[in-house]
Amino acid sequence: MDSVVGSAASTAGGAVPRPLLEAMQRQVDLLQEVIEREQSVQQQLAAGLLAPVDAVFDLLEQIGMTLRRQAEALEAAGQALEETARLAQSQAELYERTIRTLREPAEIAKSVVGLERKTRTGGTRPPRAKRPERKRPRA
Repeated sequence: MDSVVGSAASTAGGAVPRPLLEAMQRQVDLLQEVIEREQSVQQQLAAGLLAPVDAVFDLLEQIGMTLRRQAEALEAAGQALEETARLAQSQAELYERTIRTLREPAEIAKSVVGLERKTRTGGTRPPRAKRPERKRPRA
């Protein structure tokens, strides 16, 4: 814009009065200021319009991290429950074996004196078959 005023002054060969050149320069400066303000307003408007979108994406990102932590916690809890179930199964097997071992001398004595041996009720079970290994998800 300054070049327009400069070229108008040089083409006229100094015939353009100084006050007119100053007024033209002032108009050019004002126009440049208006353009800068317009750009600033456009940037502020764009930022204002896009801020909610950015906020939504930030929230979605946080939700994703929370879901991942929940999944990891559930996986750890599942492993702990599996271990607890294995320990409870081992305890049950030890308890049943202990009862059989403690009962055996009495059953032998019954058979020696001719008493009927007690038939086992459903209190003891054969050991369970092992469950197949869980497949781990690929990370």
